[in-house]
Amino acid sequence: MKNIVIGMLAHVDAGKTTLSEALLYSTGAIRTLGRVDNRNAFLDTDSMERARGITIFSKQARFSLDSYSVTLLDTPGHVDFSAEMERTLQVLDYAILVISGADGVQGHTKTLWRLLKHYHIPTFIFVNKMDQQGTNRQLILEQLHNMLSDSIIDFSVKSAIDTEAVALTDEALLNKHLAGEELTAADIASVIAARRLFPCFFGSALKIKGISELIDGLATYIKAKDYPLDFGAKVYKITRDTQGNRLTHLKITGGRLISRMSVTDTEKVNQIRLYSGEKYTTANELDAGNICTVIGLESTFAGQSLGIDVPSNIPLLEPVLTYKLLILDGTDPLLAIPKLRLLEEEDPKLHIVWNELLKEIHIQVMGAVQIEILRTVIAERFDIQVDFGVGNIVYKETITNTVEGVGHFEPLRHYAEVHLIMEPGEPGSGITCRADCEEASLDRNWQRLIMTHLKERTHCGVLTGSPLTDVVISLVAGRAHQKHTEGGDFRQATYRAIRQGLMQADSVLLEPYYSFTLELPQSAVGRAMTDLERMHADFELKETDATSDYAVISGNAPVSAFTEYQNEFIAYTKGLGKLYLEQGGYKPCHNADKVIADIGYDAERDTNNPSSSVFCSHGSGDVVPWYEVFDYMHIESILALRTKGASGTDKTSGLQVRDNHEASELYLGTEEIDAILRRTSFANSNTKETKHYRPFSKTKINDTVSYGYKGKETVQSNGTSYLLVDGYNIIFSWSELKELSITNLDAARVKLLDIMCNYQAMKKCELIVVFDAYRVQNHATEFLDYHNIHVVYTKEAETADSYIERFAHEHGRKHYVRVATSDRLEQVIITGQGCHMVSAAEFEREVKEQEEMLRKEYLDREFK
Repeated sequence: MKNIVIGMLAHVDAGKTTLSEALLYSTGAIRTLGRVDNRNAFLDTDSMERARGITIFSKQARFSLDSYSVTLLDTPGHVDFSAEMERTLQVLDYAILVISGADGVQGHTKTLWRLLKHYHIPTFIFVNKMDQQGTNRQLILEQLHNMLSDSIIDFSVKSAIDTEAVALTDEALLNKHLAGEELTAADIASVIAARRLFPCFFGSALKIKGISELIDGLATYIKAKDYPLDFGAKVYKITRDTQGNRLTHLKITGGRLISRMSVTDTEKVNQIRLYSGEKYTTANELDAGNICTVIGLESTFAGQSLGIDVPSNIPLLEPVLTYKLLILDGTDPLLAIPKLRLLEEEDPKLHIVWNELLKEIHIQVMGAVQIEILRTVIAERFDIQVDFGVGNIVYKETITNTVEGVGHFEPLRHYAEVHLIMEPGEPGSGITCRADCEEASLDRNWQRLIMTHLKERTHCGVLTGSPLTDVVISLVAGRAHQKHTEGGDFRQATYRAIRQGLMQADSVLLEPYYSFTLELPQSAVGRAMTDLERMHADFELKETDATSDYAVISGNAPVSAFTEYQNEFIAYTKGLGKLYLEQGGYKPCHNADKVIADIGYDAERDTNNPSSSVFCSHGSGDVVPWYEVFDYMHIESILALRTKGASGTDKTSGLQVRDNHEASELYLGTEEIDAILRRTSFANSNTKETKHYRPFSKTKINDTVSYGYKGKETVQSNGTSYLLVDGYNIIFSWSELKELSITNLDAARVKLLDIMCNYQAMKKCELIVVFDAYRVQNHATEFLDYHNIHVVYTKEAETADSYIERFAHEHGRKHYVRVATSDRLEQVIITGQGCHMVSAAEFEREVKEQEEMLRKEYLDREFK
């Protein structure tokens, strides 16, 4: 049998699940006709769905239709669960759009129609509840023509189909009709598949009226797709069963899926399930066109393409409100985050974010009903009691001009440089990444790595820290070092290049808009127009029949202004008005200056998203601010080169480079770096080779002795304090870092460094983190700058204790030096050298107190 996937879509309360029930019953798939209000509908299997009488999660059922094996996907109708519905659209062959005959076209109906067009899904229309008083078939058809499409034609009586109207939807059919030839079912099926014709049926799902006509129309006018022979699949949903198994829901879009088959580089399918309602059967293999659920894939995600499958269109619907998640039962937020990530895996649009500064969890949702469901789900699945704070608008940022972003990352023994050209993209296009770099100048493997880093995270803007969107990012140049470049170097260079470009660009703050239509009494038009002007809406008063008592106003308005307007609108129109809303995308914020000031984001102080670059100078890494990077970069500006022409081009690489003398000063060769490593032992040696390469150089400024790192501005000793942190001692003393180190020591090390960066920004001391040697044999002592702190890796066989003790001996009686460690012997030694000590536990409390103080200052400033 040929495989067909049909989706059921509707505005909430249009009778979509009831129609699904009627189709399954009439085709013999189920024996008993369930009802939503009786809480026994075949597809409303979740207790929350049955309690509320709405579909929350998409479900599937299977039935036979002549020569077709049909998988029916029932999708949520409530606007708050639109993301779940949209994910399902990616795997549909056909859709049935259900419209209530009593209510007609609703606001969400128009959104659904736009989505069906976006995903190019052939659509049948079923007008339900025609048994209710006041319904009028002709009036509904006129409304469908006016609000959706002129190509919607009544097919409910097969012998009475308007063949001329059908012919007008397609030029080939029109020529055939004018020639007196009869239009065949295959002719009609072709124009339906091409979305040039939309058959419409009328009836009552509850009373099984019009169902047989719909079934006959589907059997006559649907046509199966031809699929390629090679394997492909589209993942549209991730869930978990009652045993905790991770379920990947997918459609096979090519070849065959076989149990125990590898579908990714590292994972294979352990079991194939075919669900129908709550129950399922297993299969050893399935061919293309089937919807199935598989076990064994742990890294899949919704929207993923497997094998030869082609990626789908960018989703149109997304949350426009973000809420703070309030944990009521005292559960540690850091322990709750991994559990909440499971929900985000199942619904990627939740965008769960941990705010490290405020120690808060933020989550994006579509509306109040989804909040209620999430509150219940979190309590039932994770036994965590939560609530939600006040909703805030989800802002975004974009740019309006073309810039070149440069990122350079070159601490000792590392090297990478990346050049990106960033241009404004089409509204609603998101982030588009492409490679425009010659392989002769940068190896293709490095280019692929950079493209991965561009796509692996949500990049934030520089006005408010909001997500970046509608930008085209092109990789145009890069450079690696044959010996010292590692994969992580290009991650750092790529991130810094994006931020450096954004700091130059003309950025614009965007906010979400609604597209609205108001149908209201003529007497209320003046009030409505006054309100719309106050809400900064763009609108127009539509022409209506002069005899009509109603007027129509349509336009666009900021979501922030329209959030509470529906109740106000109903009140002043005395319940006679209708308000239709659908997402209208993102547009420039109407009060950007105020929003930016209220948020108070400082891009240059965002240590998680640095715009600076790191260049190697005399053996150490110097942080160069974004506005000076062009003076130090190793590859000439590609944007300038394209603007000015190809003069001075390096013919071997296609990149313009500096003259040999300048390049040799900026780009350290392998021999020079190795020599620096040999000499940078920081020991108390007075040999000619080592005495000028200690970690601190002694200079004289204004007759005051000062100590500073090479390549950095020196700091006067008056009032200067130093804090040395025994890195691994702290990691294994702080429970949070110790737990992280068990699974990933590198992550724990980076986490400690990030915490120390924040601490240094608050205390303004010279902070040095010392780690025992951990890299390779014959490794000399190495130090580098990590943002605003210094990091030392001791030489082979030298402990951090030894280094700290030597530092204490040299500087303890000249400067104020504190050491954070819980090593008892070390504490005794450094105290004897005139230094001050703080235990790991005391230091942890001190760091947390500083973070809490900063948090309070931030909140006081935020809500003053």
